[in-house]
Order: sequence, then structure tokens, then C-alpha cells
Amino acid sequence: MTHIIFGHKSPDTDSAGSAIIWAWYLNECRDTPAQARLLGEPNAEALFVLERWSLDKPDVLESVGPGDNCTIVDTNNVAELPEGINDANVIEVIDHHMLQGGLKTKTPITITVRPLACTATIMHDLMGDDAARMPRSIKGVMLSCILSDTLEFRSPTTTDVDRELAERLAGDLGLDIAEYAQEMFAAKSDVSGYTDAELLRVDAKAYEVDGANLRISVFETTSPSSVLDRKAGLMKEMEIVATEDGVDQVLFFLVDILSEEATLFITNDVVRRIAAKSFGVEADGDLATLPGVVSRKKQIIPVLKV
Repeated sequence: MTHIIFGHKSPDTDSAGSAIIWAWYLNECRDTPAQARLLGEPNAEALFVLERWSLDKPDVLESVGPGDNCTIVDTNNVAELPEGINDANVIEVIDHHMLQGGLKTKTPITITVRPLACTATIMHDLMGDDAARMPRSIKGVMLSCILSDTLEFRSPTTTDVDRELAERLAGDLGLDIAEYAQEMFAAKSDVSGYTDAELLRVDAKAYEVDGANLRISVFETTSPSSVLDRKAGLMKEMEIVATEDGVDQVLFFLVDILSEEATLFITNDVVRRIAAKSFGVEADGDLATLPGVVSRKKQIIPVLKV
């Protein structure tokens, strides 16, 4: 039976790339038929990476159920997983996020959760000597995952393990990290193909904080002005997205990669209170600047208070 590998909804580079990496590993090194799948359309950066390394975009997976053998990568949050996940045969979880709870399995499984910046970095270690068998395309995707999740080592989630692996992969591929990262971030920053609603959902994750259901949306860019120019539409759409997605609030953080700061859109008094309680920022207008904040995982989620 084919083993299905997938990450979280609103797939980014690490989610899509890690599914591809692990499917390659199972097929080529463990003699286990495997197929990478996506839980939705990947973001612009992930699409760029797939094209750059001549890889086919995995098919979208709508649901899973009894009899489906699954490995989950880059998440353990049931809210980010397909319908029926607790009825499926989950075999393995490989992740670098905090444990969310709610995932139920049929039998004991292998779980690897490590405090590294990137799921792909964990996979390299799990492969052991088999990592030397990776073709250029898989090395390229792995490097892309690391550069994306670390924002080219700017994120506080970056570890020496992530950096050293990225540098080694770039050397093997004959790539200049700064130049390649610039290409990736340029693709990530292109918002021309997104509606306002799509922009709010392109990198959004659901969390419950102090009893409130929040959709925490992050958009990383080297061109924040292209997003700020659409502020009015985005602010209006946030209320619609909250209603459609069944959450109490949408929190939208615009991360400026180069300036290494985030801007939180203040849509109402609840978000204004969240900004004050969580980040110590008293926002007078509809934007709150958060210097040094670039990581949802390490600098946003852990401090949120409603």
C-alpha cells in the first residue's frame, strides 16, 4: 500500500518540501512505496522552489481515513490536518513545532520532534548515511526549506545545525546562499496573484489562546509596501475570513525580512488589547510595529495573550 506523506494546510516551502524529501527517502532507501501530497495549493515561494528544482507539484489531498498509511511532517496540530486523520493509520510524525495534542493513533508510532528551525534538517539526520544518496533536486529542496524557515538565518529559530547543513548543501550544489535566498524571497514577496482573502490564508495557522480561537496569519516579504498598499482591503477582508473560517479573530502579521520586524494589523479593540498584553505595544492607529519579531513559532505564539 502506498504511504502518504503530507504537511499542514496552507503549505509553505518546508511543508511541501519535507513531504517530497521523505517520500523520496521511503521510496529509494526504505523500499516503501510513498507519495507526497499537499493540503491545498502551495505558496508562491514553494512553487518557485518546485520549478527551480524541476519537481512536479504533488497532488492535493482532500481527506484520509481507515486504511490510509500516513506520515505527518512539519505539524502535529489536528486543526492543520485533513479530515479523518484520527481514523487513518498514522505511522510517523516528524516535526519541529510545539505539541498541540488531539492526534490519536491506532498503534504506537514513531514521533520525532526536535527544536530545530526546519523539518528538513531533522530529516537529514534521520536519513543517516543514506543522505549521501540524495540527488541534486532533493538537496536543492532541502536547502530551500532551511533558507525559508530560517529567513536566511535571520530567524531566532535558527540553530548551528540548520546553518551548517545549509552551507554544506549549498557547497554541494555550487550555489551562493545569499543570491539563492534573494531569488526565493522575491518569489515569496510577489502578491500580485493573491486576492485579499488568499493573502490572509496563504500562511495561516489555527491556535486556541486563552479560550479564543485565533487564525494567526503571517506574510514574510522583502517588499512590505506591496502589502501595505492593500491595507484597506485586507482589513475589511479579515472580518469576513474570521467568519468563514469559524474563528474569533484573524491576526495578520506582516514580516519585513530585511528590516527584521513585524507589523500587526489592528482591526478592532480586541486585537488592540492583544497587541498590548502580548507585545507591550499601545497602538493608536491601525498598525502596530513589533521590532525584532520575525518568528511565529518562537516570538508570536508563545507570548500571545487575549
